[in-house]
Amino acid sequence: MNNKRRSGRLLALGVVMMLITEPMALWAQTGSGSPSGLTLPLAVEIALRRNPLVQAMASQREIAAAEVEQAKAGRLPRLEFSETFTHSNNPVFAFGTLLEQGRFGPQNLAIDVLNNPASLSNFRTAINLSLPLFNQLQTTTRIAQAHLAEQKAEAQQELVRQQIRFQVIRAYYGVLVAEAQKEVADEAVRMAEADVERIRHLFEQGLVVASDLLATEVQLAEFRQQQIQAQGHIRTAYAALNTALGLPTDTPQTIEGQLQERTFHVPSQAELMDLALRHRPDYRQATLDVRLRQQGIRGALGQYLPRLNLFASFGNSGRGLASGSTDFTVGAGLTFQLFDWGRRARVRQARAARRAAQAQQQRKADEIRLDVVRAYQDFISARERLKVASRAVDRAEETLRIVQDRYEVGLTTITEVLRARTALVRARMNLLSARYDYYVGYARTLLVSGRLRDVRPFTN
Repeated sequence: MNNKRRSGRLLALGVVMMLITEPMALWAQTGSGSPSGLTLPLAVEIALRRNPLVQAMASQREIAAAEVEQAKAGRLPRLEFSETFTHSNNPVFAFGTLLEQGRFGPQNLAIDVLNNPASLSNFRTAINLSLPLFNQLQTTTRIAQAHLAEQKAEAQQELVRQQIRFQVIRAYYGVLVAEAQKEVADEAVRMAEADVERIRHLFEQGLVVASDLLATEVQLAEFRQQQIQAQGHIRTAYAALNTALGLPTDTPQTIEGQLQERTFHVPSQAELMDLALRHRPDYRQATLDVRLRQQGIRGALGQYLPRLNLFASFGNSGRGLASGSTDFTVGAGLTFQLFDWGRRARVRQARAARRAAQAQQQRKADEIRLDVVRAYQDFISARERLKVASRAVDRAEETLRIVQDRYEVGLTTITEVLRARTALVRARMNLLSARYDYYVGYARTLLVSGRLRDVRPFTN
């Protein structure tokens, strides 16, 4: 009985786990990642996992790591196996082969035999070992260049990851602002519809003129146009978000979040420039490229130095594969190239490449400073516009309240009411746009300073 109860409990537990895990797995396959809605951290995680650029940069980094291993292999010994079969009656070959096979005898010293030997077959089995002790700094240079290239690939990967985070932030809040603007448009349509019904009722009673009814209907049509346009902006925003996530543009999403009022703190423009030159991955790439070109000069100058190699060989020569005479050879070789008319040109070429890399580094620094100035000023502008837009909404709401009260007692016309309502809708739309620019402007300051490594500043 206890075993049956235990089995029943295990079966029930298995069913519960299946009911829990299967929906989660299905949701993960759709790309949204969470049944409760897509948050900004989750969106960034999906983008960094699925975006084709990240996958391409990961492959580039693997290539760079493989090049490092390939360069290091130049320091290791090389072991070769060879099997050679030769059949000839060449006198020199016949004489040497008999000696090599250990079959040379007095009968082979006859002049006629030496000049006209019979054809011989020789199977030569050899194992050759070579070890470069010094090869004009070429291996050391290639290893250093491969390490620098790997670091450049890492910097490029980090640059792409930060750019993708920025794209996701911009697209994610683009969805939120589009939905918020749609809500404003919906509310404006509802208010306009209520006004039309109210004014139509008053017109039928003869309390207002036809122009008042027509004016409210015109405003309703205008607000409905804004509503249709806002709906199109939502679809476009979702398509942009899915593209940033590396998903099909028509993937359904449920966004979890709001475009809340926040305060972001940004260092001064000079501090941002200093941070950018210390943290920007693309500037690090430019610096690494200068070091890589410096290694090229080192390698070119190293061609004036000698080469030193060790070698060893063990072989077997015989008339067949399973018989014969064995021999070995060990030695060292020193090679010093006295004349190479291209060495001086290669050194000049390497030094010119370094100067070009230094110029590109300076150009990149200038571009970064300009990026910082542009991003900083855009952020300051968005921050000030946000303050103005917030005050404008408060004033527009108060203006509409006053004008409506005056209209109710006959002190103003319906035109003033409609103008005040249109101004309020415009002010709310401007506030949402300014808040979006404020968010994106802050993200851009992090991007241009090389510090957009996570999205915690937007979620804390």
